[in-house]
Amino acid sequence: MSAAAAIAAVEAYPANAATPPIFQTSLFTFDNFADMADVYAGRSHRLIYSRGDNPTVMEFERLMAALDGAEAARAFSSGMGAIAATVLAFVSAGDRIVTIRHVYSDAYRMFELLLSEFNVTVDYVDGADVDAVAAALPGARLLYLESPSSMVFELQDIAALAQLARENGVVSVLDNSWATPVFQKPIIHGVDLVIHAASKYLGGHSDTVAGIVSGSMEHIARINRRTFPYLGAKLSPFEAWLLIRGLRTLPLRLSHHMKSGVSIAERLKNHPDVRRVFHPIYSNHRGKGTLHGYSGLFSFEVDDAINVPAFVDALRVFRLGVSWGGPESLVVPALAPLQLPEANSFARFGVSARLIRLHIGFEDVDGLWRDLEQALAQGRL
Repeated sequence: MSAAAAIAAVEAYPANAATPPIFQTSLFTFDNFADMADVYAGRSHRLIYSRGDNPTVMEFERLMAALDGAEAARAFSSGMGAIAATVLAFVSAGDRIVTIRHVYSDAYRMFELLLSEFNVTVDYVDGADVDAVAAALPGARLLYLESPSSMVFELQDIAALAQLARENGVVSVLDNSWATPVFQKPIIHGVDLVIHAASKYLGGHSDTVAGIVSGSMEHIARINRRTFPYLGAKLSPFEAWLLIRGLRTLPLRLSHHMKSGVSIAERLKNHPDVRRVFHPIYSNHRGKGTLHGYSGLFSFEVDDAINVPAFVDALRVFRLGVSWGGPESLVVPALAPLQLPEANSFARFGVSARLIRLHIGFEDVDGLWRDLEQALAQGRL
């Protein structure tokens, strides 16, 4: 289902409102003892407390499940909340995870610093190599993917990997924050659970931190039962409302990000001071077949003639900041040598310190290019 179709499919909101109301309440009351007792005994279902279910949050979950082509979804107060709750719901002490190189840096740190305390082991493989994944899967509990991957934007054949996971009895999870359901729907290709950092394109205005996971009723029920109530990463009603607002313009916004992003990538590819542009549009991998468009996030590597700090500091339109998905264009250098040595995924998987990530926002594309050109000129040693 498209974003527009999902929004249009809503039942009428109260008082014929065009947008859903915000149920900004921490709790829901009962009329009498028997009503409350029935809920606690499981004989009936009613809302109790907004750390669990809240009508505004549930509407966002319903819309995202429809967009992902899933049966259900569960929202969280951050992307890492969704990642942690999902992984911990399916992994126990002594289990093994298979994941890709260049996995999101905080997911990597969770694997290395937290799950290692519970004797959970993690195999990092080349996700573009189906045979390498196949060799690692037997005996694993979870296959954790990102396509494209963080920072270097490598693709995976998600249909083939999801099939391999299923054949081996392994639960497959894919972080789809880069593509969103507009440009990629992993569930229809066999992936069990799809995670989004909703702070990015789903919200789209740099004013919300949130995450969500979509999947089958069975898998989401497991998350609801084993981790969601206990990690405390609940999404607030107001942020859920902001996310619903973001979904209404998601296809239009992504179209703009894609057009401008490809334009900037093409110009950088032909710049004499740029060694390589890391963008899925230049990939020949089979994983490209599940993408129906490109967002505005990619990276490029400058040659040795460019002083990276000088280049970054010379930018005037691009702003230096983490995250992405909003209207503003952003720049983030890899900073591999400067990260703490503990659980440094950039250093482990060889991310160059000359790699620079861009998010292309809504500013005039020619103005963005002029900013990059002048900063490269000032950064030249």
